[in-house]
Order: sequence, then C-alpha cells, then structure tokens
Amino acid sequence: METWEAWLTIAVACTLLVGLALRIAATDLLALFCLGILVLIQNITGSEALPTPEQAVAGFGNQGLITIALLFAVVAGLECTGGTELATGWFLNKARNLTTAQARLFVPVAVLSGFLNNTPVVVALMPVVNDLAKRISASTSRLLLPLSYAAILGGMCTLIGTSTNLIIADLNTQAIGNGSIAKPLHFFSPAAVGIPATIIGLIYMMVASRWLLPERRPAVSVSDDPRQYTVEMQVDPTGPLVGRSIEEAGLRHLPGLYIAEIQREDGIIAAAKPNERLRPDDVLILVGALESVVDLRKIRGLTIPDNQARKLEVPAWRRTLVEAVVSTRCGLLGKTIREGKFRSHYNAAVVAVARGDKRLTGKLGDVRLEVGDVLLLEASPSFLHRRRESRDFFLVSAVEQGTVRRPEKAWISISILLLMVLAATTTGISILTAALLAAVAMVGFRCCTTGEARRSVDWSVLIVIGAAIGIGMAMEQSQAARGIAIGLLGIAGENPMLTLAAVYLATMLCTELITNNAAAVLMFPIALETATGLEANPTPFVIAVMIAASASFITPFGYQTNLMVYGVGGYRFNDYVRFGLPLSIIVFMVTMLVVPQVWPL
Repeated sequence: METWEAWLTIAVACTLLVGLALRIAATDLLALFCLGILVLIQNITGSEALPTPEQAVAGFGNQGLITIALLFAVVAGLECTGGTELATGWFLNKARNLTTAQARLFVPVAVLSGFLNNTPVVVALMPVVNDLAKRISASTSRLLLPLSYAAILGGMCTLIGTSTNLIIADLNTQAIGNGSIAKPLHFFSPAAVGIPATIIGLIYMMVASRWLLPERRPAVSVSDDPRQYTVEMQVDPTGPLVGRSIEEAGLRHLPGLYIAEIQREDGIIAAAKPNERLRPDDVLILVGALESVVDLRKIRGLTIPDNQARKLEVPAWRRTLVEAVVSTRCGLLGKTIREGKFRSHYNAAVVAVARGDKRLTGKLGDVRLEVGDVLLLEASPSFLHRRRESRDFFLVSAVEQGTVRRPEKAWISISILLLMVLAATTTGISILTAALLAAVAMVGFRCCTTGEARRSVDWSVLIVIGAAIGIGMAMEQSQAARGIAIGLLGIAGENPMLTLAAVYLATMLCTELITNNAAAVLMFPIALETATGLEANPTPFVIAVMIAASASFITPFGYQTNLMVYGVGGYRFNDYVRFGLPLSIIVFMVTMLVVPQVWPL
C-alpha cells in the first residue's frame, strides 16, 4: 500500500471494526461517522482515490438494501395476519416433547429463511416459539438460539435468504462490468454449500442442544401472576376447531390457564376432559393469567361471544388490548358487564375480568362489577387517552402482547409471499421488483397498514449496510483492498486452497466482531483482488465471503438474529461460544469441501 489514502481507509475501517466490537456507540452511528470521515477528507483534499460524496452515499440506493427494506414490510403483513402461525402451526402443534418440537421448528424455519430475509422471519416466529415452549413445558432457551441459527443456515441457501447474500450478489453484478467476475450469481447459487451445511447443522443442533445449551428460565413466570382472569370465548361454527378435542385445539397446554366449564344448549360441562370434542357455538369459560388469556386470541376458531367486538365502531386492525381497573367512582358498579353496555359507553368490548386471586363463575356478561376489578378490554387506541383522566377507572394501560391480528387475511398474506417467491425464482422478474410488488400487495389487501409496514423496517440495519458499502468502495478506490489481498497471498504462500481458507476465516472473524453486512462489504473487494492476484476463478472467493459473512454463531453481536434472542432467552456470552463454535467449524469444513468442487479454482 503506497498511498496515504489506502492507509487512511484501512484506519477508518479498523476504527469501525474496533468501535463495533467494543460497542462504544450504536452501530448505525458508528458506520455513518466512519463514512463521514472519508467524505470530509475527500472534500478537503479532492483526492480521486477516495469516494466523492455522491459515490459514498450511492450505497443507500443499492438494490439489495432496498429489497431488504421491502422484505421487512412483506413480513409485517404475515405477522399482522397471523400468516406465519397459520403456515407453521399445523406442523408445530403436534409436537409433544423437546426433540419433536425442535425437529418441527428448525425445518420450516430453515425453509422459510431461504425465501425470506431471515431477520424478519425470526421476528415473526419468536411468538410462535414462546407458545411452543409453553405447550411442551420447556425453556425457551432450548429453542430461541437454535431458531436464530436455523434461520442463518437456511438463509445461506438462496440470494434473498439473508441481507448479506443480497448485498454480495448486487456487488457481484456491478463487478461484471469491470471484467472481474466470470458470470453472475443465480437465485440458488449459494445452495450448493448452504443445503449440506444446513442439513448437518440442524442435526448437530438437535443432538447437541441437550448438553451444550442450559435451560434458563425467566425470573418471573406466568404462574407467578396473582391475577386470575376469567375469559369467555365461543367456538366459531365455521372455524377449524369444530370437531376437535380440547387437547387437539391447543387449550390444555397454555400455562396457568384451564377450562372451568363449557356451556352448551343442552347443558353445562363443569369438568371437561382433554378428549372432549368441541361443538359449534360452544361457550368456553376459562380462567388463567393475563399472558395465557392473550394467547387465546392467537388460536384460530375462537371468538368473543355475542359479537360485541365485531359491533365496535373501530375496525379490527386499529384496536388494541388494554387493562382498566374499576374505580370507586365508576358509574357501572353493581351492574353486570352486560348491563354496563361497554360498547355504547366506551366503544370497547370486555374480553376478560380479574378479581384478585378469586375465580369468577358463570358467563362473563353476568359478572357484577366491583371496585378493584381488572378488565381486559378490546378498544380503540383513543380509549387510552380519553380514559386515563376518567373517574371510572383508576388505571388504564395497554397490553403490549395484545396486538389484534387480521386472521381473515392470513391466507392472502401467505399467497402473496408464495407469488413473490415464484416470481423471483421462475420468471425474469428481479428480486427487487418481486419484493416491491409483494409489499404493495400486503398493504393493498389490508394485510398490514402503511404505518405498520413503515414501523417494521429496521432502519439501523439499512443505515449500516449503506454506510458499509461506501467504506467498501473506498477500500477498492484507494487500493487498500489490493494491499490486504497481497498480504493474504503472502501468508497463504499463493496456494489457492489456503488462500480461500484465509479469506473465509478473515471474513468470519470480521463478522463476529462487527456485523455480517459490514464484514461482507469490506471483504468483497479484498476477495476479488486476492483472486486476481492468483489469476484464479473469483467466484469461489465470492461464495466463501457470502457464506462466511452469514456464518455468525460464536457471539451474539455478529448477526442481528443472535442479538434479538440474547436477552429474551436469558443467554450468556459463553452459551454462544460453547454451542456456536462447533457449528462454525462444521460450516467452514463444508465450504472448503464443496466450493472447489462446484467452482474450480
């Protein structure tokens, strides 16, 4: 490296690496700061070896980056309609122990992650994992980290499975015009490595998780909630639960919740057995903790009786669940919930009621309100603002996990996803175009609102990608990438296989220290220069960078999905090292064996 621009770019890149590794600031802020240094110095000096402001921000218009943003919106449609649960529930609900639960979870997660960006897939499936853990009475720590790893492995199999693959594929396409790449990558190009790595990796996780992953439980469990809500639900006569037993319907495995009685036209069943078959319009009186009561709303085929929620003036997609404590000044004291006419008075419907640790009997509408009763209401967001100052309730607060879904749109969201995948894989339509049309369709068919789609986008991820592309461009323009490539060639002795391994391990190390996207963008020009120096086929090196940048299993910081499950699963740093290091070795060995066979060096 003979120019000061090259040394400056390396110093800035190292600053980014160290800053992200030490977590001295937010990742997006650090990435923008480092990019800003390069742009500032280029403005001052006018050097052509550094990217101009226009070139530096060009990464924010990268097709891969825009596709990632659109895929977030697509997954928002799946999440808001319960499409993910519908697509996986029939498979997961049959799990009865940890082994079958892992097998039934990991396979669909890996498959889904191959056709959807794996970060939003994990976001959408985390509630499903929580429900699954409750049903099999297992700790979520045995499922959440393997969920992240399964999504990462599955994402390696296609170009749209992970943001890393999208970015590398786009950079690869841009490099074709420069004569650096022999041919473009296709939709299933990474599958040659990804599929065998995924199969072996899933088997490893199912076998090793029992010994290498501890069973960590949250400090407060559902059973610690002293409130016992009484909730009344009705079996939809046209729904999927008619004819199923209580156990088959998933009503026996919600922790801290039980069926107190079933009310039918021909009588009341006070102690229903697990094999009791549900009939159309059965009214179920259930008692349990808040979290389990909210989970009831995720079960397709159960509705609130008397259509009270359906009669609300606010559409379903705008409603939320709130808790309200009845005050001494409430005008409805002594009246039954039915007599209180909550829909008329508050534009709300009572979903459940709790009275300390007492169990309320009979139908919900017959419960007479007392001071201190806690009501779970389905209402419009404005209820929170209007009723906080009302004398009728001591306290009104939103229930975070109570987002009202649009279950009637679930099949529409799944169909949109399938059409997007088919369009991207079997036609000449680009991945960006397919994702754009799918995102618009999700909003157009009301699977999600524009606000929900907008909020689903993780802007920090996009900012890091855009800034890293600008820094990667500086690595190439300043000849810094060429200098590093020469250094790698010197270490590997110009042996193609050793050099390929060095590129892979260097990328993997960068991924664990910073983020997968930043590592991929920084290592891509280095891989090209290394291949050029060897006069070798550059495609194997590009694939090695693509796989290594995704294969982040050793720390919680290298991949966003690892960080997402870190706190929720109660993990410690050494859990990642103990469970993830063998998986990293497995993927490395598969890559070194497969890549030279498929793409000769």
